[in-house]
Amino acid sequence: MLRYFLNKLALSILLLLGVLALVFLMLRVTGDPAALMMPREASPQEIEAFREKMGFNRPLGVQFVDFMSKAVVGNFGNSLHYNTPALPLVVQRLPATVELAAVGLLMALFIGVPLGLVGGFNPGSLIDSFGRLLGLLGQCIPNFWLALILILIFAVRYGWFPAFGRDEPKSVILPAFVLGLAVMSQILRMTRSTVLEVRSEDYIRTARSKGLNSRTIYFKHVLRNVSIPLVSLIGVQFCYMLSGSVYIETIFAWPGMGRLLQESIGWRDFPLVQALAVFTSVVVITLNLATDLAYALLDPRIRYGK
Repeated sequence: MLRYFLNKLALSILLLLGVLALVFLMLRVTGDPAALMMPREASPQEIEAFREKMGFNRPLGVQFVDFMSKAVVGNFGNSLHYNTPALPLVVQRLPATVELAAVGLLMALFIGVPLGLVGGFNPGSLIDSFGRLLGLLGQCIPNFWLALILILIFAVRYGWFPAFGRDEPKSVILPAFVLGLAVMSQILRMTRSTVLEVRSEDYIRTARSKGLNSRTIYFKHVLRNVSIPLVSLIGVQFCYMLSGSVYIETIFAWPGMGRLLQESIGWRDFPLVQALAVFTSVVVITLNLATDLAYALLDPRIRYGK
């Protein structure tokens, strides 16, 4: 297990270094960084002064070494818009994004897992048909369109939920539901298909032939094996929800990292964009590492390389 963990940790570190290099190159390949960061009405003299201030006139190799040495300690420079260090601004927005993603994931689990289990245990039933339809709709409905419809109905027309912001606890309900709908459909379909697959395995037939009751078979054998791919899917989808909530946070004016990314791009605040990209990558890589470890704990075949 220790060897497995060390291998995964080494791969995660290499991946993070690759992300840092990619973030550095993305700013340079899009053109002159100084011209991109400065306002359009800036004079050539102002651009040149800014280029010298930021060190963009130095050789590319020197810039890369300087960027990497600062990035590994979390120093991405000052935000051009806020004139404060960029990374603390990102960290301040993290709780809002985590709250949104966590509530959305819980909604997806509470709806998707039971419907998937019932559909897998009773294929062709009315609940199974409803679950399959819901899973299909969750995959097909654009989340930005659904967000606008929910705001129009439940916020504007009936006033049950706030339309924007994070001022009260129920403010998270609408954006979390929209963010979690597609995840719910994937969890539902994964759970159902895994239950159907596990039910046909030889060890399930053996358990039935021994006279074990259905409850014991389902809880001891079926659910345990269903949880293995489900954990992997949950980890991947939670990473997606953390890093892919830009549209949802923008529509609902949710003060998270996604909205900050959208704002920083509009402001041409590249130090803040870089801090957001790297910090989000660190969070996603860490969650993927935790998911791999949980997967190995649930499935010894992974742990021992079988």
